[in-house]
Amino acid sequence: MITVDDVTVGAGARACLASVLPAGARRVAVVTQDGVPAVDVPRPHEVVRIGDGEAHKTLATVEELCRRFSRFGLTRADAVVAVGGGMVTDVAGFAAATYHRGIAVVHVPTTLLGMVDAAIGGKTGVNLPEGKNLVGALWPPSAVLCDTDLLATLPEREWRCGHGEMAKYHFLTGDDLLTLPLDDRIARCVAIKVAVVAADPFERTGQRATLNYGHTLAHALEIAVDFDLRHGEAVAIGLVFAAELAAELGRIDAARVEEHRHVVKSYGLDATLPAGLDTDELLTLMARDKKVVHGLTFVLDGPAGVELVAGVDPASVRAALARIDRP
Repeated sequence: MITVDDVTVGAGARACLASVLPAGARRVAVVTQDGVPAVDVPRPHEVVRIGDGEAHKTLATVEELCRRFSRFGLTRADAVVAVGGGMVTDVAGFAAATYHRGIAVVHVPTTLLGMVDAAIGGKTGVNLPEGKNLVGALWPPSAVLCDTDLLATLPEREWRCGHGEMAKYHFLTGDDLLTLPLDDRIARCVAIKVAVVAADPFERTGQRATLNYGHTLAHALEIAVDFDLRHGEAVAIGLVFAAELAAELGRIDAARVEEHRHVVKSYGLDATLPAGLDTDELLTLMARDKKVVHGLTFVLDGPAGVELVAGVDPASVRAALARIDRP
């Protein structure tokens, strides 16, 4: 197994749960979903299942979790264990961050997306009707156990979801991650994210925002199509759009745009906008993005690498959108 900071990656990693739970935790609330593999919890515990899908990623779900924690008798010394995909770790992490003003949480991600992104770094949150992940907290987990055995039965669409985030990491470092075995590739993605988070833990400098490369359009697309696109599928489109926008602004050349398209395609992902989208609606949704400083704000590639760029002209955004493939 590979250990990066407080993250363990490898076959059988979930068996390490006993060693990473806080020593003083007498009770554990396990937040999960139907159909998610169980974990062996070596303390008195209660399993709390939440609904599947983004429709349940809400403040109402967080309230219900906290009420369940209270009825179970969870104290500030106890712990939450989140077992599931990115939606579970986001919601359970936010509930842990707010219950008793913060109790320990351990993530056991069961999807590729969770292992390379959602469970790492301490970002938690839920959606509002106006946008994705608009309410949340920064609450680092005590530990993350990425058990790659859990990926053996992962549906193909969930693989694509994780591959969208993996593709992003190619452009944050220049690494060719496709040359690495899967466990090493996951661990390398984790190491990249851990390093960025350590350099900007509270999102004060803009460096941490680079982890949202491709996400401004991606989040807008998810809302616009009522989550018929999965997150990684939307990120794949967002990466190509971000490259086209950077080219429109003179930050990168056509060869670099083509490199984005090549990496996305190499992961078996599509960069085609869904049919029937309204450009004005996408602009409105992107203007609500949580990275917004003033005006439309994007993470864009350029001579100095990937960085946060504010005040982007809407006309340039429209031009870039027009260059994305359509059905």
